[in-house]
Amino acid sequence: MPDPSLLQAQLSHLQTLQARYDHILEAHGYDAVLISSGAAPLRYADDQSHHHQGFGPFLHWTGLVGIEHSWLLVRAGYKPQLWLHTPVDFWHASPSLPTEPWAAVMALHTCEQTDAPVVSGVGRLAVVGDPAQVHKVPGDQNPVALVQALDAARVHKTHYELACIDHANAAAAPGHLAAREAFLAGGSEFEISLAYQRATGQREADAPYHSIIGLNHHAGTLHYQHYEVPPPSVSRSLLIDAGYRYRGYCSDITRTTAAPGEGHFQALIDGVQQLQRRLCDAVAPGVAYADLHDKAHQGLAALLTASGLVTGLEDDAVVAEGISRAFFPHGLGHLLGIQVHDVAGKPYPSPEHAPFLRLTHTLEPGMVLTIEPGLYFIPSLLEPLMAGPLKGHINAALIEALQGCGGIRIEDNVAVTNTGARNLTRAHLPA
Repeated sequence: MPDPSLLQAQLSHLQTLQARYDHILEAHGYDAVLISSGAAPLRYADDQSHHHQGFGPFLHWTGLVGIEHSWLLVRAGYKPQLWLHTPVDFWHASPSLPTEPWAAVMALHTCEQTDAPVVSGVGRLAVVGDPAQVHKVPGDQNPVALVQALDAARVHKTHYELACIDHANAAAAPGHLAAREAFLAGGSEFEISLAYQRATGQREADAPYHSIIGLNHHAGTLHYQHYEVPPPSVSRSLLIDAGYRYRGYCSDITRTTAAPGEGHFQALIDGVQQLQRRLCDAVAPGVAYADLHDKAHQGLAALLTASGLVTGLEDDAVVAEGISRAFFPHGLGHLLGIQVHDVAGKPYPSPEHAPFLRLTHTLEPGMVLTIEPGLYFIPSLLEPLMAGPLKGHINAALIEALQGCGGIRIEDNVAVTNTGARNLTRAHLPA
C-alpha cells in the first residue's frame, strides 16, 4: 500500500483536475467529456496484440496503467464516473475495482462489453481517445481545441504528480547502478538490460519506454533499439537511457560510463557532467527553455575546444558555424509526466537553429522537464564536417580514436519550483 500521504495527495490532485476540467469544458462549450482508456491493437495478420500502457488523459485521472476498454466521464457538478472493463475471461486476468481512497470520489461501474457506455442527459458531449475506439461513439470526437486544452492542463504538475515522478526516479536509481556494475563486469547489452530489470523489479514491457542500452559505438545511435546478446571483445563505454513508471508517471534518466583506461573519453564525460549540472542549476521560473538549449551549445563549444576536438576557433564560432550541432544534434530535453515526451511542450515552434527541440516554454513552477546535453561521435554528421571548409579546425585523428566509444549523454529530471528547481534524479542517483 502506498504511503498514506501520497493517497491523500491524490485526492487533492483529483480536486484540482475537476476544477481544471470544469473551466476547460465551459470555455469550449461542452457539458461533459467521455475519456477512453484505449486498448492494444492486434498486430497485423496475427492474434497477438501490442503492449498497452494507457491513454494520457485517462491515466491523468486514474493512474490505472494497462487498463483497456474502460471509460471515464467527467462532468461539472457531478462525480466522475468510471466504467472499468472486467470481462468474464478464463484466458486472461481481469482487473478489479480499485479500493484506494481516490475511488470513493468516483462513481464506479464494471462492464463486460468493450463498447462505450450509453451516456444520456449530459448536454453537449466530447469524446476523446484513440479514433479506433471512439469513432462510433456519439458526441464530438477529439475536438482539436478541447484536446489541446486538456493537454495543456497536464503541463503544471500537482503535488501528487511530483511525488509520483520522484518515486519513479528513486525506483530507477538502483537499476542504473546495477547496469553500471554489469558493464564494468564485462556484461553484454542484453545482460545489462536484465541487470536493470532485476534491480528495478520492472518488466521491460512495463517500463515507460524501451530502454536504450548501447555499448561502444552503439552509444552514438541516439535511440539505439537493440540488445546484443554476446558481449563485445572489448567494452569501452556504456550509455544507458532507462526509466521507471509509477502509478502512470515516468522517470527518464541517462548515464554514460567509460571503461577503465579510457582516460580521454572519461574526461569528456566529466566535462558533459559539469555542463549538465550547471544547466540544471539554471532552471528557474521565467527562464526560456530555448535559452537553456543555447547555453548547452555554448558550454559544449568550450568543452570541444578545451579537449582539442576543435582547434583554432573561438567558442562563439564553434556554435555559429554549426560545429557544436554536429556533436550534439538533439534538443536539450522535454516535458515529463504521464508520457516520457509529455504533451503540450511546444506552444511555439522550435527555433530554426534547433529544429529537434521538444520544449519551447518559458519555465513556470510545477513543470517537470529533462536536462540532457550530449556529445556524440556520429559518422554521418562528422564526416561532412571533416571533409568541408572547416576541416582544418576538426581533429580527425582524435575523433577517430574516440569514435568507438559512441557518445555521451547525461540526463536528469528537474521540477521547476517557485524559487528555482529541484533535481528529482540527483536526490537518488548523485553521480
